[in-house]
Amino acid sequence: MADSSFDIVSKFDRQEVDNALGQTAKEIATRYDFKGTGATIEWKGEEAIEITASADDRATAVLDVFQGKLIKRGVSLKVLDASEPRPSGQTSKIGIALKEGISTEDAKKISKLIRDEGPKGVKAQIQGDELRVSSKKRDDLQAVQALVKEQDYDFAVQFTNYR
Repeated sequence: MADSSFDIVSKFDRQEVDNALGQTAKEIATRYDFKGTGATIEWKGEEAIEITASADDRATAVLDVFQGKLIKRGVSLKVLDASEPRPSGQTSKIGIALKEGISTEDAKKISKLIRDEGPKGVKAQIQGDELRVSSKKRDDLQAVQALVKEQDYDFAVQFTNYR
């Protein structure tokens, strides 16, 4: 019988992030506490978002609203890499980078965890920015998924390509 396998990846659904951004923009345009603060949230390129407001606390409040929208849409907050509010003339700005992919050293950590604590006969291979896990037994793969979910990594983890 052929090996069963799955991939461990770190990705986000761009459409869901875009929808959360749109909802946040609509909410800050209508909420009373954001009136007159010049608060905006918008895309800066493909993988970055920028929040602008008249004060640091207003910019941080917009970030909180955005994070709430992401949570409701099922997007992990670990894909966000938000900077501290920085003054920019009369306004305050927060830059948010969106992280995707598993770095080589993180993949090595996961691979070592699977080797040390996972069931015997499970193999993990690093393939670019993802990790392929394979085994003869599907039950072993499910045990590995549970093991990886328990860990608290600083990046979002999803399982794809389960076969």
